[in-house]
Amino acid sequence: MQRTWLITGANSGFGREMTQQLLARHDRVAATVRNPDSLRNLRERYGDALWVGTLDMTDGPAIRKMVDAAFAATGRIDVVVSNAGYGLFGAAEELTDEQLEHQLDTNLLGSIRLLRAALPHLRQQGGGRILQLSTVGGQAAFPGASAYHASKWGIEGFVDALAQEVGVFGIGCTLVEPGGARTGFRYQGSRLAPGLDAYAASPASHARKMIEDGTSVPIGDPARMVELMIASVDQQPAPRRLALGSDAWQAMHKQLSERLAQLEAQKDIAFSTDAPPNGAA
Repeated sequence: MQRTWLITGANSGFGREMTQQLLARHDRVAATVRNPDSLRNLRERYGDALWVGTLDMTDGPAIRKMVDAAFAATGRIDVVVSNAGYGLFGAAEELTDEQLEHQLDTNLLGSIRLLRAALPHLRQQGGGRILQLSTVGGQAAFPGASAYHASKWGIEGFVDALAQEVGVFGIGCTLVEPGGARTGFRYQGSRLAPGLDAYAASPASHARKMIEDGTSVPIGDPARMVELMIASVDQQPAPRRLALGSDAWQAMHKQLSERLAQLEAQKDIAFSTDAPPNGAA
């Protein structure tokens, strides 16, 4: 079955890999990038099967215009892949206000605006799928990545609620939670906050040192991860989450188990705050 996909951030990483795999299997792709020349070789090879739009995810009005143009150009989009984003690392105190705002504008608000712009089209055509790229960091938190976690935990909450709102329209939503992958995300795509000497001995420095050192090799195979992202669209109902990578599964399992144990320990305290039944004093 041929499908048409809208993919943001298609110039590199998962977005590029997904675009290539889909075109190779004769699907159509509407791809957005900051620099359209980055997809020139694919356009030359696949012609009209690839529609390319220029987009900055921090430009709210441009997002809606691009989504409208992509649906108009293709006639129908079956799957919206909200992929564009980057990682900002450093202790919370080290971040500049401008860095924090740009991270949230890109990863969180940009993704929200994209999905909101696509919803009227998906409803009118009778359904579709949304794949929102999150991360292991959307369920587990690590020092030195507070801004990145804020963006990903935020989009996870948004999509969790959205899925319950739009299922009645035949729109399925999946949060993709990969661990480390052998793309350019960790080293070429990440940004660092200015360092403060006070945090040199803090656990927050571990993320900085890893990125500055540049030698750690992630475990994840991006081609295999993308294959499973694509395959998830055939699952009915849409899986709410898709964990990819043993590192992601282990980290999320550990932190979710700890959070559940902490919640269970507070059950009596939580229930003790309920008002007495029947209005009794």
